[in-house]
Amino acid sequence: KASGGEDEIQQLQKALLDYLDENTETDASLVFSRKFYVAQWFRDTTMETEKAIKSQKDEDSSEGTHHAKDVETTGQIMHRAESRKKFLRSIIKTAPSQFSTLKMNSDTVDYEDACLIVRYLASMRPFAQSFDIYLTQ
Repeated sequence: KASGGEDEIQQLQKALLDYLDENTETDASLVFSRKFYVAQWFRDTTMETEKAIKSQKDEDSSEGTHHAKDVETTGQIMHRAESRKKFLRSIIKTAPSQFSTLKMNSDTVDYEDACLIVRYLASMRPFAQSFDIYLTQ
């Protein structure tokens, strides 16, 4: 089920990058926005992976009985991170003009959809998820 969620996030990321790519002719700053998002997602993937592996190791040292299960989970974490990074690397290697020809679907994203995608992806970031905790404290 997690892989389905990953695919959904990647599709949203790709749709947003498609939107940015299509509108770079009218607004040159979108080229930098596109690069920023790719770099941020790559960094997030690295940070999330390190955090997940660290928590696995902490659980591993406290509970020796679930060792095999934790190793499998760590493997899954690494696999998920590698597939995300591979996706982002493929975007980095692809020139913006070529990127639009690699679209997953023919549906184009308009400005309102792009805003919704940005808000949704931002809500998935660790700070946004912990914001309620900060407010309650």
